[in-house]
Amino acid sequence: MTELPQVPPEMFRFTTTERADLHTAVLCAFGEAGERFETALTSEEVHERLRSVGWYAPVADHELSGTLKQLAGWGLLDVIFNHAGGFATAEEYERKNLHYALTAHGEAALAGVQHAMAMLDSAGALQAAVLDAIAERLEELEVLLRDPDPGRDRRIFTGLQELEGHLDALRANTRRFNSELQRLLRLEGTDLATFHEVKSAVVAYLQEFATNLEQRGEAIAAALERVEEHGVGVLHARALDGADLPRAPGADHATPWLAARAARWEGLRSWFADGTRTDHRTDHWAGERVVPRVRQLHNVARRAIVALLQVLDRITDSRRRSSSAAADFRTLARWFATAPAEHDAHRLWDAAFGLGSARHAHLGHPDAELIPSGVPWSEAEPVEVSALLRSRGRTERMGRTGRVRDVAELRAGRRSRAEKERAELEAAWAALATTGAMRLSQLGVLDHEAFGRLLDLLGRALAERPDATGRRRAVTSDGRVEIVLRAPGDGAVAVLRTSEGWFRGPDYLIDVHAPGDSRAGAPAAAEHRAGA
Repeated sequence: MTELPQVPPEMFRFTTTERADLHTAVLCAFGEAGERFETALTSEEVHERLRSVGWYAPVADHELSGTLKQLAGWGLLDVIFNHAGGFATAEEYERKNLHYALTAHGEAALAGVQHAMAMLDSAGALQAAVLDAIAERLEELEVLLRDPDPGRDRRIFTGLQELEGHLDALRANTRRFNSELQRLLRLEGTDLATFHEVKSAVVAYLQEFATNLEQRGEAIAAALERVEEHGVGVLHARALDGADLPRAPGADHATPWLAARAARWEGLRSWFADGTRTDHRTDHWAGERVVPRVRQLHNVARRAIVALLQVLDRITDSRRRSSSAAADFRTLARWFATAPAEHDAHRLWDAAFGLGSARHAHLGHPDAELIPSGVPWSEAEPVEVSALLRSRGRTERMGRTGRVRDVAELRAGRRSRAEKERAELEAAWAALATTGAMRLSQLGVLDHEAFGRLLDLLGRALAERPDATGRRRAVTSDGRVEIVLRAPGDGAVAVLRTSEGWFRGPDYLIDVHAPGDSRAGAPAAAEHRAGA
């Protein structure tokens, strides 16, 4: 479990005092001296260097001495006594023989202030070049790990340092850019033209960055996997050999250095490695499923593009319209706020929302053509208004609702007709059904309903193409009856008689049956017997 960092309580107290500006200037003077490899300064040297860090106000000696003592009391400065020097007075001893130097806490406090100011002045960025640099460093480390030569250890160390630096830059810039992006999404610009231009530029920037982000992320993940095949512990051990850390008796610099490298490597894996996370101390799978942050970054970029485009659409719509509902309500609110009296506010309400009690505005004269359109309503002839309009909300008395008609008898009649038609249809199919192939002339006398069904079946069969045996097959529209028809080979003619006349035509061989009946494949011998 990650522990919260414990910041010493006095480390940044110098930024909250009344002379915080002087305290900061003094620390910056020590930092500027450290750049020149001067680690200890007297009060006179500090006074001289204040101008070089931007402090031009006069500072009395006792004021500067009090500041140095205060910083030393907070643990930011060390006081060093120069016993070899000479002095005549106590003030001269303090001015010349007392040297001050930054402590570790002082260097950290100065670095923290400088980093904070740099963060305020810098802008976040999504730099694809950093992703390419990370991939290149990983590929270089993989090549170096193949060579067991100890002379390669220093290059492994510098390559690992460059890799960590690129990762820190990526994390810091991405985090800063995401914060600025979210602020931009919440921003309501007053200058719509500038606002529109800025958001359009951000959309183009995001689209360009997200174009090949997945491919770059996959390339880094593949290079990371190849490096881990050699062992992360081997990588860090060889980098430690190339780091040339000081070997002081009783001091262990290697353990914290290796722990820091392992933590940074886990940070690299959390950004690019897909799948399960490894334990950097044992190089074994830890079993925890993780989603690469570079993929999360891609999702954030896509969502930001959509959100920005939606904002741009709303801005475009608002600029296209001369007014908007929000602007109208704000104007109406100002009118309510400046109404002289409550009665005026009620009149404004009635005029704005039309919620008054009058309901006759839609009524008109019986002959509207007699009244010119330019006549004011106050001068026009009055319109008769029903008394029910105010009390009931309608202009005339409504009668009772008519009785609902009983349709039970109608339904029974329709059901009886449907059953009769079904029975007639079944009888017709039964009359036409055959026990095998037979001639038309064998049907004999048919009633008119059965004759109509037969004509329909013959028409459907003749509309189909004959198969290799010369048969034609057709099915009724409801799929209940199938007919197999074959032309007579002897040219015989059939005459069918009905109650309303007779039919003369080719004496076809027909077989009428239900689809799937075994008689559908009757042998040719049956047809031969029918022909005989």
